[in-house]
Amino acid sequence: MPIQVPTTGDLENAQRILLVETRYSEEHSHPMINLVDHFRLSQGEKTLTVPKVGRMTASDLVVGVDMVDSEDIGMTTVDLTTAEVGLKVILADKLVRQANDRIMAVVGRQMGDGMSRKMDRDIIALFSALNGGTAYGADNANFTARNAAACIATAKASRFGNPLFAVHHPNAIFALASSLAPIGSTASVAVPQGPSAELLRDFYKVTLNQVPFYEDGEIEVISGVDSAYGVLARKSAMAVLTSLEAGMEPQRDASLRANEMNLVGDYGAWEVDDTLGAPIRYEIGNPSTSN
Repeated sequence: MPIQVPTTGDLENAQRILLVETRYSEEHSHPMINLVDHFRLSQGEKTLTVPKVGRMTASDLVVGVDMVDSEDIGMTTVDLTTAEVGLKVILADKLVRQANDRIMAVVGRQMGDGMSRKMDRDIIALFSALNGGTAYGADNANFTARNAAACIATAKASRFGNPLFAVHHPNAIFALASSLAPIGSTASVAVPQGPSAELLRDFYKVTLNQVPFYEDGEIEVISGVDSAYGVLARKSAMAVLTSLEAGMEPQRDASLRANEMNLVGDYGAWEVDDTLGAPIRYEIGNPSTSN
């Protein structure tokens, strides 16, 4: 009696579908990945050193008088490293033999969601340390249009630079959107143009005073209260350093009659310049659905 086992073609096809769906989901599932800088760690490198420089000041000159003052570059550096991240899914031989592309796509989407959720949360964890740990807003404060506009004005006065973006929990963004009527022409709903427009389309809500606002459901409340940290920052305030893009490798387990699909990546999420962003703390409790 012949023994049916998954053929190499079946396994390769399953791996291909899983990896394609995983990569698609990883790119499209969460906004923070597409809102920060990305660096690459080359083969053989352990860390990446990113330089930061200060501001220089120009002075008025007098004809025939030598310049006396000289400016300091004010260079500092930040060392970025990476760590391995991954997950495993066990596919039974029977599932692989059936070669159900739809099931494989579902599994791949779940794996991609898991990886992107991990990276998204790693970046969110950086919010509270920006601006020296000093947050705009406060506990028990709602994310109204007035408060949002005040955050933007303070950020610009603090020389965060341009362009800026803001991210907060969907409930905080709802509070912002529901209070925008008095703002009128200063708010818009057109998706900001750029290389990440398509990837960020599902998370974008509104632009206020030239700053686009996005929502991220992975933001969680601060323990013991109903508020949470979002962020208002430039793209270069935070970064993801990648040593190895997420890749799939199968491993056969004969006694289990299954194949392990191991998805592993190597990256790190880092604060690069805390003077280019600030945490924004506002309430994220569920709004009433029966008004």
